[in-house]
Amino acid sequence: MKNNILKHRTDDTISDLFHCKISISLPRPLLGNEVPVGFPSPAQDYIEENLDLNEHLISHPSATYFVKVEGYSMVDAGIYPGDILIVDRAVEPAHKKIVIAIVDGELTVKRLYKKSGKWFLAPENPEFEPLEITRDINFHIWGVVIYSIHKMR
Repeated sequence: MKNNILKHRTDDTISDLFHCKISISLPRPLLGNEVPVGFPSPAQDYIEENLDLNEHLISHPSATYFVKVEGYSMVDAGIYPGDILIVDRAVEPAHKKIVIAIVDGELTVKRLYKKSGKWFLAPENPEFEPLEITRDINFHIWGVVIYSIHKMR
């Protein structure tokens, strides 16, 4: 992931932002059957096709970015420090979507939430408070998170 276009810490949630650049295809074997959680079996017998993660995870390459997460405000949504989020700026933000927002010039990752006619940026950790989106704050939704990539702990 080269082409780091922004290094900005804010709200303890985002540390790096990278543009998606698909220059090569890297297909990997895809097992044809679901893998049972039980006794192992030889996987080689079940390979049906190859899967290219670029094709599977990225719908709009020119509008897709990778964001590296820092902080704990979204852990209950399965987003942890060090995770890489795939963000698509071509996807329409909507109620309950996880978004990258710019609040008063700083980037943050939160769930967009509508309640009683009001919009909020809601964390997914009870130790953090939601932020009501009002006319008093400088606010813009930068993109919608479509995938989270994290190492198994």
